[in-house]
Amino acid sequence: MSKAGKQKVVVGMSGGVDSSVTAWLLKEQGYDVIGLFMKNWEDDDDSEYCSTRQDWIDVVSVADLIGIDVEAVNFAAEYKDRVFAEFLREYSAGRTPNPDVLCNAEIKFKAFLDHAMSLGGETIATGHYARVRERDGLFELLKATDSTKDQSYFLHRLNQAQLSKTLFPLGEMPKTKVREIAAQIGLPNAAKKDSTGICFIGERPFREFLNRYLPTQPGPMKTPDGKVIGEHVGLAFYTFGQRKGIGLGGSKDGSGDPWFVAGKDMASNTLYVVQGHDHPWLLSRSLVAGNTSWVTGAAPLEGTVCAAKTRYRQSDAPCVTGASGSSDGHFDLRFNDDQWAVTPGQSAVLYQGDVCLGGGIIESAATAQPMRRDAGAALLTAR
Repeated sequence: MSKAGKQKVVVGMSGGVDSSVTAWLLKEQGYDVIGLFMKNWEDDDDSEYCSTRQDWIDVVSVADLIGIDVEAVNFAAEYKDRVFAEFLREYSAGRTPNPDVLCNAEIKFKAFLDHAMSLGGETIATGHYARVRERDGLFELLKATDSTKDQSYFLHRLNQAQLSKTLFPLGEMPKTKVREIAAQIGLPNAAKKDSTGICFIGERPFREFLNRYLPTQPGPMKTPDGKVIGEHVGLAFYTFGQRKGIGLGGSKDGSGDPWFVAGKDMASNTLYVVQGHDHPWLLSRSLVAGNTSWVTGAAPLEGTVCAAKTRYRQSDAPCVTGASGSSDGHFDLRFNDDQWAVTPGQSAVLYQGDVCLGGGIIESAATAQPMRRDAGAALLTAR
């Protein structure tokens, strides 16, 4: 406990309305609150796409209004080593990573948590929309009550030690209420729009950004029957299920159906595209995931009936865990219904009701239609 007998909590403050209201709520509840602003990116933080300077000004203004101390800490080196390097490795291998998942596990709930403890903090808090519940000596990660804002998908790699020291004050609250509170107490950032991405990407042209770090290697763009219909700029610049930015325009056969990215063959540097949202190459009934992380530390048993998200914002899809088990850090899932554009590199996150069990990184998915021999590696080499 702090000297005044209050529990000291260190709040990760981003300059946004969610973390600002989080700090105010905890102070109102009697906690000894310290605000901590994390700087995670330095390469071009003076550009129009990165708002670090304005975010820090907003944090200081909020801290002054609600009466708490605040400090800034630089985790740019840790971010580059633990998050960005992995981000580039995944794209280079043809997969599509989710850096927010890794950032939460490695920076916000590891480097930040360690720093908070060094400041004398007993717990940390963030503005994430999720909940933590202790039951039978274990800490559970739960979905937020506001399903439209739930962020448990991004938090599924948190472990017992991290969850035991974490508070999510907004987990029971709808976003509309958070905005109301911000306006009522006169927060200077009450009307600030929500962040649309991590700082180093922001709203910038993604291909242009990625090209600064990864070389382009053009190659053929083929249909399922092996016909070359164009040239791609580099496999790293496309993601499974992508429709816009392929460069094919309308139809090549007069059908009028849009084109979608349906696979990559890394060995031959070939991008496969198909026409139609529901093409069999875009549909999967099963997947294999690796690099697993389970909230309780134990993988679900084979045959566990649960639900999964293979991307953020997706509805929970009923499924059953398969026989891969946890001994090799893999698991497989069998879905009741076809899943669209299951993407290697993204996270498969498992749920039972509101309880998040954990998950892993998607390595491969079995498509609904067998592929030709010349395209046999297209969707499977991501494993």
